[in-house]
Amino acid sequence: MKNLKIEIKWAVIFSVMSLLWMVLEKLCGLHSTYIDYHLYLTNLFAIPAIWVYVLALKDKKKNFYNAQMSYKQGLISGIILSVMIAVMSPLTQWITSYVITPEYFPNVIKRSVELGYYKTTEEAQAQFNYKNYAVQGAIGALIMGIVTTAIVMLFVRSKNAK
Repeated sequence: MKNLKIEIKWAVIFSVMSLLWMVLEKLCGLHSTYIDYHLYLTNLFAIPAIWVYVLALKDKKKNFYNAQMSYKQGLISGIILSVMIAVMSPLTQWITSYVITPEYFPNVIKRSVELGYYKTTEEAQAQFNYKNYAVQGAIGALIMGIVTTAIVMLFVRSKNAK
């Protein structure tokens, strides 16, 4: 467990940051008034998400591997971090869906039907619901976390590590 202390810490930080991002989106009206822009602007979350991965991997390198971390060591750490974030993501999605912005799903369902993305409310409801978002969020967190780690480790790894 001591070996995973840094990954646990950063998985919690990532989850809290994602909840704060949802609060920011809600306050900016992206879940209501400006919902048409949500599809595009929510992707800006990649910036703080990548930043957290960089900080997490640098933390692991400095405080666990004494500033000498190989690509493989960092990749394993990042995969563990990604799994932890993926496991926590249904909880963060629940908090987002039922506490932070319970009006998001009704708003996006209504608007997506109005714009013709879906022919019926039922089709839109099948897409925009907690269960679907929880599954997509967990899978997305795992895949994007591993890809992010693989790229970040090109820069964070020690050049002379074995």
